[in-house]
Amino acid sequence: MNKKIVIIILISYFAVMSEESFSQEKLQFFDLTKAESAVINNKGTEAPFTGKFDKFKENGTYVCKKCGAALYSSTVKFDSGCGWPSFDDEIKGAVKRFPDPDGRRTEIVCANCNAHLGHVFTGEKMTPKSVRHCVNSVSIDFVPAQLAPGRYGTAIFAGGCFWGVEYFLQKEPGVITVTSGYTGGEVKNPTYKEVCTGNTGHAEAVRIVYDPDKTSYEKLLKLFLEIHDPTQTGRQGPDIGEQYRSEIFYLNEDQKSISEKNLNILKAKGLKIATALTKASEFYPAEAYHQDYYFKNGKVPYCHAFTKRF
Repeated sequence: MNKKIVIIILISYFAVMSEESFSQEKLQFFDLTKAESAVINNKGTEAPFTGKFDKFKENGTYVCKKCGAALYSSTVKFDSGCGWPSFDDEIKGAVKRFPDPDGRRTEIVCANCNAHLGHVFTGEKMTPKSVRHCVNSVSIDFVPAQLAPGRYGTAIFAGGCFWGVEYFLQKEPGVITVTSGYTGGEVKNPTYKEVCTGNTGHAEAVRIVYDPDKTSYEKLLKLFLEIHDPTQTGRQGPDIGEQYRSEIFYLNEDQKSISEKNLNILKAKGLKIATALTKASEFYPAEAYHQDYYFKNGKVPYCHAFTKRF
């Protein structure tokens, strides 16, 4: 085919695509910290027995820290005693293998984005499969749900009591799971009691994992801005304190741009928006009794309700 014709076709295709659909089509990469990049992009190795997933035993799926692709099910994780998370199988098609430059080992990378995961070893007879994927904790993240093969998006929002935000977002089609937790502060592994003092810097927040083929970051963002009052400062309804602030924690520049656009739409409508826009930092899941709160006790949110704003 003539190159000029191909170029014209591509220009026409992108011209008719909406901004939201184009965002969904792009391969999304999450921003990495310096320490994460040293391992994921530069093929480094974290120190043994230091990773947060070494002894982690929750049920769910481990996903790529860089692109969100599902890599390993918790059902194949085992304690090898080596100091790094170990798995004896991967989700089909999720991991690629390459001979290591040292000539002795086999490197494993995310098949979706080539993020360095670690190394794979065979013949050790630690499990019936006699396979050990030795993975760096910084290369992966965890989703408390069994995921099918594919790539998944993540969003982090704070809008008052996390029970209500979780309730509305969890019911949205395309959302896989919503985890209530704490982020934005300085205290590591905070407790609910500590966050309630207002002295940790953390906000009550939720982390949403979604299927980008069924919904989008922009759609979830708009819903978030419609289920709480983004004009309130340091509170949400009857809950008062900085831990109940309205804040968007973006995970990459694409999310930042989409957030800025939609906040500006609301400002143009005359709303005095108090919602902060902040680069995401470590997210700490809240205690188990906070998860699925309204679904467990049958109640409904007391300070969250849907208000059409877009």
